[in-house]
Amino acid sequence: MKLSKKETKFLHLVRRSIIIAIYLLIITFLIKIAPNYVKEASDDRVNLLVNNNNVTKNLKKDIIVKDNEYYLSIADVKNFLDEFLVEDGQDIILTSNTKTVKYVKNSNQIDINTSYVKVTNPSIDVDDSTYLPVSELAVIYNLEYKYDQESKKLIIDSLSKKFVEAESKSNQYVRYKADFFSKGVAKVKKNEKVSIVQDFENDTDIELNGWTRVRTSSGIIGYIKSNKLKNRTVKRDNLERKKIDGKVSIMWDYYSPYDPCPTRSDKIDGVNVVSPSFFELMSNGEIKTNIGKTGEAYIQWAKNNGYKIWPTLSNTFLNNKDAVSKMMYTFETRENLIDNIIDALVESNVDGINIDLENMYKDDKDKYSRFIIELAPRVREIGMTLCVDVTEPDGSDNWSLCYDRHTIAEASDYLVFIGYDQHNNSSKEAGTVAGYDWEETNIKKFLGQEEVSPEKLILAMPFYTRLWRESNGKITSKVVNMKDVSIPNGVTTTWNDITKQNYYEYEKDGVKYKMWIEDETSIKNKLQLIKNYNLAGAGFWEKDREKEDVWTIIKEELEN
Repeated sequence: MKLSKKETKFLHLVRRSIIIAIYLLIITFLIKIAPNYVKEASDDRVNLLVNNNNVTKNLKKDIIVKDNEYYLSIADVKNFLDEFLVEDGQDIILTSNTKTVKYVKNSNQIDINTSYVKVTNPSIDVDDSTYLPVSELAVIYNLEYKYDQESKKLIIDSLSKKFVEAESKSNQYVRYKADFFSKGVAKVKKNEKVSIVQDFENDTDIELNGWTRVRTSSGIIGYIKSNKLKNRTVKRDNLERKKIDGKVSIMWDYYSPYDPCPTRSDKIDGVNVVSPSFFELMSNGEIKTNIGKTGEAYIQWAKNNGYKIWPTLSNTFLNNKDAVSKMMYTFETRENLIDNIIDALVESNVDGINIDLENMYKDDKDKYSRFIIELAPRVREIGMTLCVDVTEPDGSDNWSLCYDRHTIAEASDYLVFIGYDQHNNSSKEAGTVAGYDWEETNIKKFLGQEEVSPEKLILAMPFYTRLWRESNGKITSKVVNMKDVSIPNGVTTTWNDITKQNYYEYEKDGVKYKMWIEDETSIKNKLQLIKNYNLAGAGFWEKDREKEDVWTIIKEELEN
């Protein structure tokens, strides 16, 4: 049957309408499910890629190219490479994993770990900003860099971080997002190599719904279907070393600078780090070393039993805030102290150091942080571990507010919370030395307001308590070691579920006695905090105050 012109025209119109509708549906479908594309590169300046992150939009200043050298502003070095960078007049103080550097502006000479080194390209000043050459930054921070002319990207990779390569199975697109409908941002040929972007925190490839995030040789980042990649190869592993396998269990072995080191012969289960009192800080920045023959025997005993040795450096006998303040005041005074510490560590044949400087001025908080920041690379350079002790947050100026806990934790390998003396001999009321509730509250402060990573935090707990005596409105106390705690005849203990301790009190001859007992049960409960908050481990003050069987509990709790 032949259609009229009018009917034919109508059918063509219907067909066109259906086709247009289909196109509109397809476009709507693509707009709805296709991931939005945002161009990551900037055409009018050098782009910057740092460890597979395009940070060009976050640059404070443009990258400067001069005589085939690339320069980053100090603000951008601080932002992308070194959060602890500081300017001090003409000096720029940089710290990497193993280097502490004083970079003098516009000078051909820099100080790296107390050695003066000549540089080919000094810093330059442009528009009131100082710029550092990437070639020198690569040496300081252990970097690899290249410039890709096609993509106009300066590509910087840390040689300390994991690097994984793979090959493309076929000619294919690299997609902007992990979706077939996403825009193709680059093409790769069959057998062309791409680097697989890493999740450094979890030590895994970044994968999403069967797609792998990759970077092309020209610095373009996107996704390829995981099954379209072959020959995955780890070209460089993460060089950041693990300090201790499992949880840290550090035992302090205290003795004064005028006494010999304790003699040890038996193996102590439940311990993997020992901290003898080898070092004392003197008023001139010198380190008084007290090792001797007994200390040498102690070191051998520790090594024979597989313990790491992190001797303590303290200022207990100095007790001079002004002297400590003077040592922290300038880069040169800190460098002198750090040199003395490094010399003492190298000569002692140990594995690290535990810094325990207390009773300092609140106004010196930032200077003390700089000391730790500048000490850490020097300690790591010689293959050792840096552990730093701090008190609870929110206390008095010279005891608590003199520490920047977040910065110290970021710079060091471990941060120790000295979790005792909640009540001490100057307290105006009787109370526990270390209640579970007090320790937990402060752990939350460390992890919350202080922003300390749990894998850095060690909870230290006491092997002692106090016997309190209340008489005629006066309160006094004396220290009682855990092993010496005894319950008087006829006195019964009650369980305090807040402090997680056994408690007793009694009255005799008009005097009231009170004690919150430290024993195997209280220690076991404190160790539960390590598990609950996934902390780095525990510390114990101090050897020879404990009951011998407490080590079995420590071993079981920290290993399970």
